[in-house]
Amino acid sequence: MSLFKSKTARGDKSVQEVATVSRRAVLAMAVAATGRVAHAAPASDAALLDIIRRTEQQAAAFMAGDMTRWASLIRLDDDFTLMQPFGGSASHGFDDSPKHLAELARFFRNGGGTLEVEKSYVSGDLIVLVMIERQHGEVGSLPDQNWSLRVTQVYRRHGSEWLLAHRHADPLVGKISLEQAAALARGEDVRPDLKTIASALAATPLS
Repeated sequence: MSLFKSKTARGDKSVQEVATVSRRAVLAMAVAATGRVAHAAPASDAALLDIIRRTEQQAAAFMAGDMTRWASLIRLDDDFTLMQPFGGSASHGFDDSPKHLAELARFFRNGGGTLEVEKSYVSGDLIVLVMIERQHGEVGSLPDQNWSLRVTQVYRRHGSEWLLAHRHADPLVGKISLEQAAALARGEDVRPDLKTIASALAATPLS
């Protein structure tokens, strides 16, 4: 199932916005926001906080079906790659046409969410966030429910702008058994329907 189309073949609660603060305050807030900051070069402290804030707002906008706002918060790089939670091959590039954004808006509705950043990395022109998107919403024909995801995102700087270069997301916030993992590895239930995924997610608490 591919909700994100390539150009080729292919909450509600936001992180506190920072205006003008000292470097020490920025570092302290980064630690508070991310829990563990592996590396934060002085020139990138503010950028890291800004990326975290906008990423959380972007996740909430996506689950609410506000795709215009989602697309405006952090632009996708031209060679953006996506490994989406429904499985399958990675997609390359992104169709940001109004028609496709409208399709996404009809599929994801009336939701929201927050971020739990497990780890952040800053190195030169790259930022990596490892996080849990704690979120809910109406997806497809399903009613509102938990749709939390484990996510890794890579951002790359072009000039003064940070673009999203890669996203890898999966719905395995709750543990699965060895037998379930083995079945997936064998190619069984590799493409489960939405009801199967939903039932697993519904058993996972939001916090």
